[in-house]
Amino acid sequence: MQAFTYYVPTRRVFGPGTEGSVGKEVRAAGGSRILILYGGGSAVRSGLLDRVLDSLQAEGVAHFLKGGVQPNPLLRYALEISAEYRDKGIDLVLAVGGGSVIDTAKAVALGLAGPADTIENAFAGKAAEEDALPVGVVLTIAASGSESSAVSVLTDDRTHEKLVYEHPCLLPRFAIMNPELTYTTPPLPTACGTADIMMHTIERYFAPVDGNAATDALAEALLRTVIRFGPVALERPEDYEARSELMWCGSLSHTGLTGLGRPSDFSIHQLGHGLSGRYGVPHGMSLTILWQAWAETVWETDPARFARLGRTVFGIREADNRKAAQAAIGAVTDYFRRLGLPTSLGQSPIGTLSEEELTELALACSRNRSRTVGCFRPLGYSEMLAVYRAANRGTDKKTLEAESPERDCHQKDYDSSI
Repeated sequence: MQAFTYYVPTRRVFGPGTEGSVGKEVRAAGGSRILILYGGGSAVRSGLLDRVLDSLQAEGVAHFLKGGVQPNPLLRYALEISAEYRDKGIDLVLAVGGGSVIDTAKAVALGLAGPADTIENAFAGKAAEEDALPVGVVLTIAASGSESSAVSVLTDDRTHEKLVYEHPCLLPRFAIMNPELTYTTPPLPTACGTADIMMHTIERYFAPVDGNAATDALAEALLRTVIRFGPVALERPEDYEARSELMWCGSLSHTGLTGLGRPSDFSIHQLGHGLSGRYGVPHGMSLTILWQAWAETVWETDPARFARLGRTVFGIREADNRKAAQAAIGAVTDYFRRLGLPTSLGQSPIGTLSEEELTELALACSRNRSRTVGCFRPLGYSEMLAVYRAANRGTDKKTLEAESPERDCHQKDYDSSI
């Protein structure tokens, strides 16, 4: 094992009915007057919000409610919420929802703990804020792992850029994790969430560091589990085993546990942010669009690494590393197709793009040629453009929907799961 520092203090309360303990968890985290954030209304329609409020009332916790968080959450909305509740005496922010709600709650908690310009400065990289109100989570979808991370990702709708802020002060104090709350998650966000969980681990797996056998074994076991249970959750939405395994894998995948002792690549995430920020596709879908294009661009950097993924996770028996590496790339791609997700731009709601649009994406991701992304093989502007070009292929959206009508790319279904 290489050197590392590991600290994840979030308390997880996992299992059926655990939302009933949210009042006690809020009190234990120091909350007495809290702001509850949620998304498009599923928390209301399902009765979850009422159960949360009953638990808070039983503990004498005062609250304010604020809905309207959308997928690919907006920086502007976090700023508006922070301004609206700045003088309300809030002492904890509770997210009831998935990654979009949690990321917004983290930003609001940051903003309420500091001056009015705190959020903008932090996400612009102008200041390293070190304080935020406590954040709690009632999780409703297995996907981003934001309930376990110190990261918040918001979209600036003026520039269509996804902005990232990471600091230990954003780590949630607790996460209520009842897998039964994900039973009503529609097929598209279930599939996108499964892909996101996989990519959080895969992008830590590909790093230019040898050793870390225990870390590799944990990553490979998590990937095998997700691969097994993702399709089950799609076919049988109320299968508790599948939903519970995915929920726990989602949290584990973003604690850093599967990447200890090495840097994380995350170039696919960086490239994908451009697609979701500019074109509004779900985050997980942006990753499946780019996986094959990225892998085919970089695999010769270390064929043995790709070959190991294929052998340990997918059971590929090819002895030649180069052939096994190619088979591994295809196996991941085929799995994403099995989930009903696009693996190229032409298969996605975006459709194929012009050379001008691809160039704009590469310029934005490279910040006008001023940075590289990734560490397995660092990508500069020209390499980013090559990946976008390689992804700019495939079947059009109508053909994709004809092939997978039950898992088509309907944004309304994705919105309803927030």
